[in-house]
Amino acid sequence: MKLNLNYYSGKDQYSDGLIENDLLKIVKNETDFDKVLSQDNRWPILYHLSSIRNNIINWYPFSKNETLLEIGGGCGALTGLFCQKLQSVKVIELSKLRSQINLERNRQYQNFEILVGNLNDMEITEKFDYITLIGVLEYAGNFTKGKDPYLEFLKNIKHYLKPTGKLIIAIENKFGLKYFAGAKEDHTGIEFDGITGYKHTSKVKTFGKVELENLLTSSGYSKQDFFYPHPDYKLPLEIYSSNYLPSEHSNLAVSPNFDSSRYHLFDETSAYKEIIKNSQYEFFANSFLVICEE
Repeated sequence: MKLNLNYYSGKDQYSDGLIENDLLKIVKNETDFDKVLSQDNRWPILYHLSSIRNNIINWYPFSKNETLLEIGGGCGALTGLFCQKLQSVKVIELSKLRSQINLERNRQYQNFEILVGNLNDMEITEKFDYITLIGVLEYAGNFTKGKDPYLEFLKNIKHYLKPTGKLIIAIENKFGLKYFAGAKEDHTGIEFDGITGYKHTSKVKTFGKVELENLLTSSGYSKQDFFYPHPDYKLPLEIYSSNYLPSEHSNLAVSPNFDSSRYHLFDETSAYKEIIKNSQYEFFANSFLVICEE
């Protein structure tokens, strides 16, 4: 367990605001996060502390002798899970405060190191069996230079993978049904923003399935296994795969917006049934989980 500040710029580049000070106090003084969540209804507290976060990847058959690079470790919601399942974990995080929260909440583990700073500024010679981008790829436009920062970022991190290594990505689908039904775009807070091509920002974006497939292929990841967390990858209750898709009898829950109000223009559960009848679920799934190889 180590906090490496060699690449820290002296300023946190990503934050949920002052509530992160509350998070640090909680992880220092509390061990029962379920009790905390029963008494605190603020979205960042739920997002960072809920054990449901683990559902995104706790089923994956990692090997205990493998290594993992977690890019964008945040407040450590998944770091502890990775420490349990793998030999060693290296975490990259832009924020010193978030890194301190991660270190405190996972202090029982000795097999991880957190590097604070921008990965693009770091010199890492180690190669890993896995790299994870859980809610990270969409921000590449903010932290990577180049004509196509998303392509450049994916190409750059490929250098940290072993020849047989796997890249694990979780990201929203810009054509997720929830956005058509009136949910605000997760990153800009503007209704229909992703569907209409992100007219209001050039710093963040998500992708449709074909766009993401093409981006990954262009980046050198020719093998891609798609999974579909529902209602989304942040707090997933179910995870479907291309080999096991929901049926028209599945009652797919409406996707909540915990952090803001939203419109409900139609019944998403009923709409999904009709979409599934027409074999279009993969296009309209709210989120993607993709496991990629060369």
